Amino acid sequence: MTEDALLRRVHGLWVGLAVVTGAFPAGGDVVIVHSARSRLCPPGWAGIVRLADGALVTGPDEPRTGLLRRALAGMPVDDLVRADAVAARLPVVDVLGPAVLAYLPADRFRPVAAQVTTLPTGHDDIRALMAAAGPDDSAESGLADVDSPVFVLRDGPDVVAAAGYERWPESTAHVCVLTAPDHRGRELARRTASAAVGHALDSGLLPQWRARLVGEASRKVARALGFTELGAQLSVRLDAVDRAASGQR
Repeated sequence: MTEDALLRRVHGLWVGLAVVTGAFPAGGDVVIVHSARSRLCPPGWAGIVRLADGALVTGPDEPRTGLLRRALAGMPVDDLVRADAVAARLPVVDVLGPAVLAYLPADRFRPVAAQVTTLPTGHDDIRALMAAAGPDDSAESGLADVDSPVFVLRDGPDVVAAAGYERWPESTAHVCVLTAPDHRGRELARRTASAAVGHALDSGLLPQWRARLVGEASRKVARALGFTELGAQLSVRLDAVDRAASGQR
């Protein structure tokens, strides 16, 4: 798949998730629209997605969308997914991200051989891994949301690494990976993720990898498998517009 074809496919995914019409912005353009049903962010939040040199921003209601348009006008595209830069212009009360968005066409996949086994979602051994990893890492991994088989590696009876994917629109597989804290640094994530990615590609899906911008370990795993970073995502919860207008933060 060419870079342009890959980007067009990913553009279609995020336009659909934003629940808006038209093409994804490009060429340095930024489009800010009201979309109460946007899936770029949690309900009631503002969502920002940058892909290549364009960005799409959704606001949860007309007043906040207007605020976004006024505050972000003329802002460089790359700065739109920097939490500090956005917070300097807007009354931000909570943030998710930023996260890097990476994708893997079949012709770029670099698989890793591994003796993994599979478990169904919700299996007791997967719940034990999530408990060992803690609520924050487990929630960030997204492993509880997968609807594929879960590919696991064990140390004795215990599952110490697991990966699967959640089916997203536009035939996208959102890859989810989790490793037990005391087993990290041993390439277990790469091995389980390789199995999940291979399964997704065999199913005709485009794997997507989302990692915190500062999460170098996760990004390293993705790059090793062949993923290409195409953009980034940031979600912000804004203060009430009437308080923002009066200068209260």
